Amino acid sequence: MPNQLRLALTVCLLGVSVAANAAAFSLSSPTIKPNSRLGQDQVFNGFGCTGKNISPALKWSNAPAGTKSFAITVYDPDAPTGSGWWHWVVYNIPASVTELPAGAGDVKSGVIPEGVAQGRTDFGSAGFGGACPPPGDKPHRYIFTVHALKTEKLDVPADATAALVGFMINANRLAKASFTATYGR
Repeated sequence: MPNQLRLALTVCLLGVSVAANAAAFSLSSPTIKPNSRLGQDQVFNGFGCTGKNISPALKWSNAPAGTKSFAITVYDPDAPTGSGWWHWVVYNIPASVTELPAGAGDVKSGVIPEGVAQGRTDFGSAGFGGACPPPGDKPHRYIFTVHALKTEKLDVPADATAALVGFMINANRLAKASFTATYGR
């Protein structure tokens, strides 16, 4: 095998090895384990539910190059609405932030970093809205997702719907990482 071909093959294999060993963008929570059942802390307080409505702590790592901000969404695809249910929409999280503490979804707490926006959920207000599926329905899935974005700010009105914010997230997304938890009553 000629030396140039051998060198080219070595460089290609090295590139594959580096790419394979690169850590993947990931999302975790010390509060919720993937595929676990949500606890009363993450259950809504209203609509017939009597939970504490506390957003879980979330932590993410290994964002892709070019990330300028993050967004977080919590979505229930099993809600009997025909379009699912948005439980939390957080955006304009600076790229330097890699975690949110438990309770950050309470808009009155002041825990969330300055400049970060919490969009209107399907409960009709901003901030975290916990799980509250209809009684007797199968357990619903709650998909927690962090989105790495290529823009510092999403250009949406303060009262934008979750669908509009979601559209802008998808238009500016570089990568996403998710985990799912369930809850039924």
